[in-house]
Amino acid sequence: MKQHQFEEAHAKEWQEFETFLENPRKSPFPADEMPPRYRRICQSLALAADRQYSPELVDRLNQLALRGHHALYRNRRRESQRALEFLLAGFPALVRAEWRLVLAASLLFFGPLLGLIAVLQAYPEFVHYLLAPEQIANFHQMYDPANKRLGSREADSSLMMFGFYIWNNIRIGFQTFAGGLLAGVGSIWFLAANGVVIGAVAGYLTQVGYTQTFWSFVAGHSSLELVAIAIAGAAGLRLGMAVISPGNVSRRAALVAAAKPAVRLMYGAAIMFLAAAFVEAFWSPLTEFGFQTKIIVGICGWVLLLGYFLLSGRAHAAR
Repeated sequence: MKQHQFEEAHAKEWQEFETFLENPRKSPFPADEMPPRYRRICQSLALAADRQYSPELVDRLNQLALRGHHALYRNRRRESQRALEFLLAGFPALVRAEWRLVLAASLLFFGPLLGLIAVLQAYPEFVHYLLAPEQIANFHQMYDPANKRLGSREADSSLMMFGFYIWNNIRIGFQTFAGGLLAGVGSIWFLAANGVVIGAVAGYLTQVGYTQTFWSFVAGHSSLELVAIAIAGAAGLRLGMAVISPGNVSRRAALVAAAKPAVRLMYGAAIMFLAAAFVEAFWSPLTEFGFQTKIIVGICGWVLLLGYFLLSGRAHAAR
């Protein structure tokens, strides 16, 4: 292809890319098209250089590629900065802003959980109404004090268990969140059901004398995982409220409005689920550390997490 044909074929795209670089607000294309357009500029530069087109054309394309590179990675740094700001300030501020829903979800989840732990200390046989015999036998095996590593070992390595825990945590979180679309009933069900199962397991294993093995395993990741479930439930309840009581707008418009804070809550909960899976895979199963050490680490985790939600992002909320 001759140079003039090459320029005619790509002149419009080069000009649009140059317009974007000079003033993104007046860009003739959406911002999310920038990366593929940048790659095509780089491809045009490589072709122009390989075909030995004029130095002026090669220099122009080289300048466009350099400016595009700076713009692309500047935007990525901004996105990373926004994500960090959300994690450090926006997320805890949002949780405080939605405190009523977070409180309701926490009561639905932690109420059955703590209640069953207490009930099963006095009536241990009640666990058979909640868990199947094979489940009970499996938990006995998982938390046997003779084990070299604690907890579920569905895979042979900690890294594979990390993947398993991520899948399990995200599954629970998504069910609890998406259940809100059923007028909030699904979120209520999954919150209460998970509270019942976790409370039944914790209460039964405590009553039968597996206190040290069970609590030393769950202490480290419990704060992140359990609070994330409650926050996912709060996000689901936010969607459910839009379905039940849309106000003076249509249910569709109410759902669209509710989705923004709900999805942001789920972003934060997903990060917490990821962190919980990491701790559960690489710290919780270890038996090299004593029971007291594991419990102290777990208590510190709860204190830090509660402090994070109570104190972080207050300046952000004030703005």
